Amino acid sequence: LPSIFYFFTEEERHLRANDRPFNLSYHYANNAIKTSKYNIFTFLPLNLFEQFRRLANAYFLFLFILQLIPQISSLSWFTTAVPLILVLAITAVKDASDDINRHKSDNQVNNRRVNVLIDGELRNEKWMNVQVGDIIKLENNQFVTADLLLLSSMCCIAVSHCLGFLVLTMSHWLRCEPPNNRLDKFKGSLTLDGQTYALDNDKVLLRGCTLRNTEWCFGLVIFGGPDTKLMQNSGKTTFKRTSIDHLMNVLVLCIFGFLASMCTVLAIGNAIWEVNEGSVFTVFLPRESGAGAGLSAFLSFWSYVIILNTVVPISLYVSVEIIRLGNSFYIDWDRKMYYPKSDTPAQARTTTLNEELGQIKYIFSDKTGTLTQNIMTFNKCSINGKAYGELFDFARQRVEITEVRDEHCYLILADPKFVFHDHSLVETVREGNPEAQAFFRLLALCHTVMPEEKKEGELFYQAQSPDEGALVTAARNFGFVFRSRTPESITVIEMGKQVTYELLAVLDFNNVRKRMSVIVSSPEGKLTLFCKGADTIIYERLHPSCNKLMEVTTGHLNEYAGDGLRTLVLAYKDLDKGYMDEWKKRHHEASTAIDGREERLDELYEEIEKDMLLLGATAVEDKLQEGVPQTIEQLAKADIKIWVLTGDKQETAENIGYSCNMLREEMKDVFIVAANTAEGVKEELQ
Repeated sequence: LPSIFYFFTEEERHLRANDRPFNLSYHYANNAIKTSKYNIFTFLPLNLFEQFRRLANAYFLFLFILQLIPQISSLSWFTTAVPLILVLAITAVKDASDDINRHKSDNQVNNRRVNVLIDGELRNEKWMNVQVGDIIKLENNQFVTADLLLLSSMCCIAVSHCLGFLVLTMSHWLRCEPPNNRLDKFKGSLTLDGQTYALDNDKVLLRGCTLRNTEWCFGLVIFGGPDTKLMQNSGKTTFKRTSIDHLMNVLVLCIFGFLASMCTVLAIGNAIWEVNEGSVFTVFLPRESGAGAGLSAFLSFWSYVIILNTVVPISLYVSVEIIRLGNSFYIDWDRKMYYPKSDTPAQARTTTLNEELGQIKYIFSDKTGTLTQNIMTFNKCSINGKAYGELFDFARQRVEITEVRDEHCYLILADPKFVFHDHSLVETVREGNPEAQAFFRLLALCHTVMPEEKKEGELFYQAQSPDEGALVTAARNFGFVFRSRTPESITVIEMGKQVTYELLAVLDFNNVRKRMSVIVSSPEGKLTLFCKGADTIIYERLHPSCNKLMEVTTGHLNEYAGDGLRTLVLAYKDLDKGYMDEWKKRHHEASTAIDGREERLDELYEEIEKDMLLLGATAVEDKLQEGVPQTIEQLAKADIKIWVLTGDKQETAENIGYSCNMLREEMKDVFIVAANTAEGVKEELQ
């Protein structure tokens, strides 16, 4: 009983690695998921309950009950029961078909296999049988089974102080926050040999992700099934009503009112006739003694309800359900909604909502990967005040690029698909220009990209962000090849010479910081902080000596933004060894703190990321997907309002807006929301 009570009032999760009896005592959810609404026993009552929420169905059920009363019924109960049962049956079959598909999807996921460490050996278990506290082994390209704490792997992700899975025994506790839907935050602690280590989101693998670029990893299940972040964000399967359903309910209510009015008028007429004529009118029907005018009018009212029941069209609902089912087949068969590259047809998952597609008034979209191809190409750059990437003739007029030039064939590991049209940058790097080399050295070091060499001499990059992949590829083709990384080092081939840098700290990117930094030590012992991020953020943290260079670079950035390119600013800072040792000590204390960890880290990041020196800026192109301008134009003709969210500079966003037909030349005033808070945005929109 205490453990059951704890389950319903969970404020903090406690578990032990590989101790099923202990973890099961808390009645944590297992790893089975359920997105279906019904089972064999609940289908009939739940489906009938949902169907009788329709006023027409409830009305015909009420009418059927009235027809069972001999005193008021003039029609057989078959006349109502048969159409009602037919409507309920057709809808039930359609709902059952939808739910069977959900059951199939659930079974497919729940019956996937994964290796679980049980009694010292790996056993192949179904996903649904995995429990909280189990240690599982994942292999390359496998889906992550549940929300896991990463314990050990071949990849570069390091858990604080090497929390290897072999040392986790029943005497070691893990405490963490209860299940929630926050994807970007996780708080917990691991007690190991009397010491407590802090756990954060970087050490967690979420269900639904795919393991990439590593042969294997071991993880400890902390949340399973419905408790995982994925399921916490998916919400429950609910019974949805379309606008047509709501409209039909309103119309049926109006018809009910009309029917009640007619029956009331007829009942009153019956009462008047009974008082004036009925008591002596026995020519055709003998009168029953004791039957007053009031009772006669009451019974007549319900008799007229039965007689006039066809005012409410039950066939309307049958027709609507059949039309919806037919429309779902048309959607599935529509060749214009088929994507041949991935063999993906359109699929109507919920047949009751087809007509809602015609009621859409607003479309909310992001830009990258939705309007654009999400294939980034390094297009232009600015290094130490000089712009590269454009060709000019003798009159300093911009030359349109009509041919591809191969300037990188001298590099063994160059990407053959990479194209850059300004040969002067290649020569600048070859000549050993220190600013140009520092520029590409930063691109080769400041990132989270993972390298993969499938064949000798063929290097592939796995990047979380396509921007990072494009920038690292650019550095690779200009002689600074990112080769490999470990939790403690990054290896780069610089102009043919292999150099290994000690990785001292990674200051991660997030939407608040809008920048990323790494601190490395060169083989000569030189300590450097490399930083890249949004121009407004980096500019605030530059040394005053960079003001003149900043003005020139800003002009280049405005040109790039006018061309619709995505821009980043690069900066660096040389560090003193004594200060770095003291800063690392404070960084370690902050990163292992249980409370206030993020605030303390932010303070340290702000402290060290100041008085930096400007290197330059990058410009990356992300082309629009095929058909985007035409699609947006057609949606605008249908008077659909389109909102696009982007983190680009205002000039870049406006340029993309014009190129995809969201903004048009005939628009006199383009309204820009410049507020930075929710309240400010609300005020400007109003």
